[in-house]
Amino acid sequence: MTRNPRWATAAILTVLVSALPTGSVAGAPQPPRLTTNESYVEDVGRVGEFDIADVTATFAFVFNAVPDRVKVYPTENYYYFAFHHRGVRYVGNIRLENETRDQGKVHFAYEVEAAAWNRPEKIFYLLLDGSHGLAVEKLDPLVYRLSYRGKSVTFELNDLSKVVPPPTAIAAGERYIGPVFDESAVRFFLVYNPKLRIFHYVLDETVPVADELAASLNDRILIGKRTGFAFYRDHKRERKILIGVFEGNVRLNNYFDGPFDQLPDNFIEGEALRSAILEIEPRLAGRIDRFGSSFGDQMRYAISPYMQYAAVRDLQSIHRCAVSRRGSSDRYYTCFVVDERAGRPTAGHAQPRRRTPAVKRTGPSGHARGAR
Repeated sequence: MTRNPRWATAAILTVLVSALPTGSVAGAPQPPRLTTNESYVEDVGRVGEFDIADVTATFAFVFNAVPDRVKVYPTENYYYFAFHHRGVRYVGNIRLENETRDQGKVHFAYEVEAAAWNRPEKIFYLLLDGSHGLAVEKLDPLVYRLSYRGKSVTFELNDLSKVVPPPTAIAAGERYIGPVFDESAVRFFLVYNPKLRIFHYVLDETVPVADELAASLNDRILIGKRTGFAFYRDHKRERKILIGVFEGNVRLNNYFDGPFDQLPDNFIEGEALRSAILEIEPRLAGRIDRFGSSFGDQMRYAISPYMQYAAVRDLQSIHRCAVSRRGSSDRYYTCFVVDERAGRPTAGHAQPRRRTPAVKRTGPSGHARGAR
């Protein structure tokens, strides 16, 4: 297969950084980026000169199209992208996974973007290494250079090692597991309550929140206008706990399906996560590693204590529980952990999730679907 420099213009490549609010991550404030229907129509009409079913050819296109240095924001180290090929939008990721990147191996996966009217399609996946011509070089603890067919790209992983939760973010007795940077561009603190054996995602407000939160139903429930993330203003301390994500986003596996798949992998200290999981699920002893993954690397314990809500009114049950238990020091925080099957607060809930290949579908397409 020969390289074709025109691949870079065969489709538009959209990376996660373009979805981030300028100024809150990259430094100095910048004006918003404007997208137009004109550019969307022209992108859809471009014809890719490679076989979309050929994974190595598709990787060559993607790798050739990304800049020479990129920033990987999500904390499970996925570099997400999207492009159009022969009128169809594809989404995927290059992942520098903790367990494999220092072995010179990188995950690459993509598929047709999901839609409510279509069934999921085949996932194209390949674990790339030297046998495919890919070289992986570690430059710094969280900086890697990938080289392929004469091009090198430096991948800078998100260094949140100095992030420290304020005292209000952690309740008495809770353990701080680590910082989470979700692909939605919202940051969280992952905390664990060993007495109640439950996890929470607490909103990180030490940086500007990349969304506008609006009160809904009452002054305790706040919902993001962009993400649909629902938070609860804790009665006991000044913090906001994630209590819900919109069910439709979960079905489409887009940027707004919740932070369960962006755990703080680079910042988990020792056995902190595994020991917490085993307190909840002792039956997993000897079956998971310190990241909560099965040793066959096919499944990972999913920490998703929040509700998947279909309508805002579904969140009212959490508020009723919190109000009724706010005077209790024992069971109050269980109100913010939801049994997905029953749709109501419970003592705790988590389940396995598929490990790899994992394709994260992107957020809204290049055009604004609701802005007609």
